[in-house]
This record gives sequence, structure tokens and C-alpha cells, in this order.
Amino acid sequence: MAFELPALPYDYEALQPYMSKETLEYHHDKHHKAYVDNGNKLAAEAGMGDLSVEEVVKQSFGKNAGLFNNAAQHYNHIHFWKWMKKGGGGNKLPGALQKAVDSDLGGYDKFKADFIAAGTTQFGSGWAWVSVKDGKLAISKTPNGENPLVHGATPVLGVDVWEHSYYIDYRNARPKYLEAFVDSLINWDHVLELYEKAKA
Repeated sequence: MAFELPALPYDYEALQPYMSKETLEYHHDKHHKAYVDNGNKLAAEAGMGDLSVEEVVKQSFGKNAGLFNNAAQHYNHIHFWKWMKKGGGGNKLPGALQKAVDSDLGGYDKFKADFIAAGTTQFGSGWAWVSVKDGKLAISKTPNGENPLVHGATPVLGVDVWEHSYYIDYRNARPKYLEAFVDSLINWDHVLELYEKAKA
């Protein structure tokens, strides 16, 4: 199953002023496309060209760094675009998700503070996550393209803290970018969809 670059689920201007057209053009059209192109080449060479992206991520982890990096970043970005929407973010969570955030993460305010802290303290490139692990929500961070799939968890929300995701708009102010992501961009409906699948 060859990797394919998905179209953005909104136009390039949709996330302004929190994420610019220029950032989306570079991030989606150049960076994500490179992960797809390199991933396809390396998956074919490794005899994994017919596997799903999730399987390639799991099977290449710790064994084939080049393939893992590109496949994991492809997986992360497929969802990253859907984890954002125009007019998103804030504390208006769908009911089932709000209940889980309250019981597992100590409520919305604590989730926000802990999630932003995870993204801020990830040294260098990486991601901050909310995942379902052992039936409960958990916050974590990973370096580079690594994701919770390889740690026995299912990601339901992730934010990219590689510099290319925020430098054009926020320069070196990563915490400001993370605040804007939580307050104004998160697509809670996509988070809920992944949460319900992970719990099923």
C-alpha cells in the first residue's frame, strides 16, 4: 500500500493568523511530500511496500532508521493536518472526550498546561501527544518522528514541534505556537473519532 500525500482538509489560508499560508505550503507541500517520497522508496527496498503505514512504522522501529523516520513522520502528518481546523481549539470538547480528560488528565486546564509543557520541554525536534494507553488518556513527548504507536499506545492528538511547523510564524517562541494550537486550532471532532476507535 504505497504512501500518498493527502490533500489538506482546508485551504492554505484557513488557519490564519495562527498558522500562515506560507507555513502550510512549506510544511505540507515540501516536508510531508518528502516523507512520502522517501518512505515509498525505502519501504519498497525493505520489502514492506504492501503494508499499511501503521505496520511499516511498527516493523521498522529499531531496525531500519531511515524507513522508520519517514514512515512515522508520514503517519504523524496524516493526522496532524486533521488535528487542526479553522475555529478549532478551546475548551468546548465533545462530551465523551471531556469526561475522559476530566478523569484521566485532571481536567481541561491541567491537560492544557501539561500538553504545552510536554511540547515546550521536548529538546530539539519531536512531538507532544495525547494517547490512549491501557484504556486511559496519557500525555507524552517523543523525539524526531517517533510516536506512541511504538510504545503500545494509540495517539489521539499530536502537535508537531519541529521548527518547520512554527518558525515562520513564531520564530523561536515555541510555547506561543503551542498555546495557539490548543486555544485556536485543535479539531476536537477528529480527536473524538480517534479516541472512540482506540477505546473500541
